[in-house]
Amino acid sequence: MAEQKKKQPVFIKVDQLRPGAKGLNLTVKVVSSKAIMQRGRADGTQGRQMRLAECLVGDETGMIIFTARNDQAEVMKEGTTVVLQKAKIDMFKGSMRLAVDRWGRVEVTEPAGFSVKEDGNLSLIEFEVVNIIEG
Repeated sequence: MAEQKKKQPVFIKVDQLRPGAKGLNLTVKVVSSKAIMQRGRADGTQGRQMRLAECLVGDETGMIIFTARNDQAEVMKEGTTVVLQKAKIDMFKGSMRLAVDRWGRVEVTEPAGFSVKEDGNLSLIEFEVVNIIEG
């Protein structure tokens, strides 16, 4: 039986992101990061601690807000280049947010050679849910 080669992940650019997309691989730079919620106690006596941070990330094609959860928030430091594996698009109030759940990975990588295109924030585009009725 022939040995199966592991498929190399296909990486996409920020401007290719679409509502409902999942299983995405991207290399992005963290433009900014701010904690938006912290629940639970640091000593762990009050159940699990929950941290959320909203991070603006991007590449040479545009930017999007990445919602970092718990340990991901530690990694998403301003100026850091990260590889997002198995990321997905969540919709929040009609706009796209990038997220990585427990099946994906967020890893710091070598500094990227690109500059972030800061005038193309995909999270500022509002999408409308349109129901198509076929008659």
